Amino acid sequence: MSASVSDTEILSKFQDERTRNEAFNLLLKKYQQKIYWHVRRMVIDHDDADDLVQDIFVKIWKNLPGFRSDAQLYTWMYRIATNECITFLNKKKQKNNIPLDDVSYELADTLADSSYLSGDKIQLKLQRALLTLPDKQRLVFNMKYYDDMKYEEMSEVLGTSVGALKASFHLAVKKIEAYLTSND
Repeated sequence: MSASVSDTEILSKFQDERTRNEAFNLLLKKYQQKIYWHVRRMVIDHDDADDLVQDIFVKIWKNLPGFRSDAQLYTWMYRIATNECITFLNKKKQKNNIPLDDVSYELADTLADSSYLSGDKIQLKLQRALLTLPDKQRLVFNMKYYDDMKYEEMSEVLGTSVGALKASFHLAVKKIEAYLTSND
């Protein structure tokens, strides 16, 4: 079966004890990369992202039996991933009782050493600019810019009004533009 298997199909296979593992494998095939990159853009470091994605899929496995189809499966998984990212970043800030700026510097250093941007100066610059944003603004920007999510979907994931999300995105873009023009 290809990766184009529908969420409905995955969910019905998951309900059946005999096909539960197959359903979860289909879910992983379909969404693991998307979730990984969503997490990676927030936490920057590959190893942290890898660990988080494993934790996220364990949570998804545990909570899938209670999933109600009133939300889209991907939106629901995205919400879990987003909450895990925010929790992780908050723990990172609290662990050493370091100010947010220092976490941003630390992430920027990781970014500079990262091979996933492999010398792409513009992407590196954009990522550095993103690290100057508050977590929520960075999330909103990533979801809109990289994941091409609609404001309505973002609203479901973040539990924030569409108006507030549009304002957040607008602010994020303004800050990024200011950063990029001042650091030429």
